[in-house]
Amino acid sequence: MSKPEIMFRDPKTPVDFGRNFVTSDGFKGLFREGMLLVEDTAAYLDGPGREEAKSLPRHAALSYASESMRLTTRLMQIASWLLVQRAVAEGEITPNEALREKHRVRLSAQETASPAFDFNALPERLRELIGLSMRLHARIMHLDRLIAEDRGPPEPRESPVAVQQWLIRSAFRTKR
Repeated sequence: MSKPEIMFRDPKTPVDFGRNFVTSDGFKGLFREGMLLVEDTAAYLDGPGREEAKSLPRHAALSYASESMRLTTRLMQIASWLLVQRAVAEGEITPNEALREKHRVRLSAQETASPAFDFNALPERLRELIGLSMRLHARIMHLDRLIAEDRGPPEPRESPVAVQQWLIRSAFRTKR
């Protein structure tokens, strides 16, 4: 919202945080941060992380496998949420359509590790990636709550096939 719009807007009409946020530079930075974390994590898990896991003792290797799966799941939730919000920002879907997608993009609270889990036994880079992903996940969950509060109830559902087509187009950034 530009300064004149803010100065002359009707004070009885609330500002739509979600609509303003997803078109902001702040969201673009968050999007880049999230996608870079996904790329960095994939590169680590497919390369150095794989080698580091081979040298871990059995209990630490089990923790590594478990925590890398949690990390991957968390990052896929983050990436999915970011892609849906970018689609709103680019006008590919409406905010209410994004709200309907919420059941597919579940930003769930992260479960804690098992009692036998030894965080310090994990390689340093994996611990760092876990910490970064958890902080980003918490920020996104907070933003998601703020955005959801601004949006009304979802519109009637559209075809599941259309939703899948939209997801494919979004993933590959193709236009109709």
